[in-house]
Amino acid sequence: MEEDHTPSLIRLAREGADTAPEEARPLDLGLRVRDLRKARGWTLEQAATHAGLARSTLSKIENGQMSPTYDALKKLAVGLEISVPQLFTPPQKAQISGRMAVTRAGEGTAHPTTTYEHEMLAGALTKKSMLPYRATIRARAFEEFDGWVRHDGEEFLYVLTGVIKLITEFYEPVEMRRGDSAYYDASMGHNVISVSDDDATILWVTSLS
Repeated sequence: MEEDHTPSLIRLAREGADTAPEEARPLDLGLRVRDLRKARGWTLEQAATHAGLARSTLSKIENGQMSPTYDALKKLAVGLEISVPQLFTPPQKAQISGRMAVTRAGEGTAHPTTTYEHEMLAGALTKKSMLPYRATIRARAFEEFDGWVRHDGEEFLYVLTGVIKLITEFYEPVEMRRGDSAYYDASMGHNVISVSDDDATILWVTSLS
C-alpha cells in the first residue's frame, strides 16, 4: 500500500490558514533613511554630519527629490552604522506577538477517524506554525490504514498512556511507552498503532510550514 494520505486534521489546519503572501511593495528609500535617522534620535544636521553629506543633500534623499549615488549610499550606511544592503531592507516586524491559548482538559476540538481520535489543541489560534493535538490510538494493525500517512513538515510525538508501535517506511518498527518520544520527517510514510490492551494516547505536534 503506497498511497499518499494526509490526515484530515492536518489538511484542515493548512487549508484554514491564511497563507496568501502579502503584496510586494517597492521600498521607499527616502522614508527608510528618515526612519533610520529618527530611530537614532538625530536631526537632519546630525545625520548629515555623521554621513559626511550636506544637509541639503540628505534632505533631498529623504524627500525623494534625488537618487543618491553609490558613494552617497556608502556614506549614509557608514554614518548610520549599517551595511548598504540594510538601507534597502524593510524593518523587521516585532518578534513578540503575545499570542496565547489555553485548552482545558477535554475541551479540544474532536476529529474522530477509524484509526485515531484526534483532539485538536489551541484551536482558537489561527495562522499557527505548529498543530498540537492529543490522539487516542484505536488502530491495532497496519492493515487498518489506507496506506502510509505522509505529509509535508516534521512531526513530534510523545506517549502519554499505554504502549504504541511507531511504524515507518525507512526504519524498523519501534515500540514506545509512556514518556517516550520521537521526532521525524513527516513526508516519510508513518503509522502508529496501539499494542496495549486499552487505546494508547499520545501528544502529537505537527509543523504546518
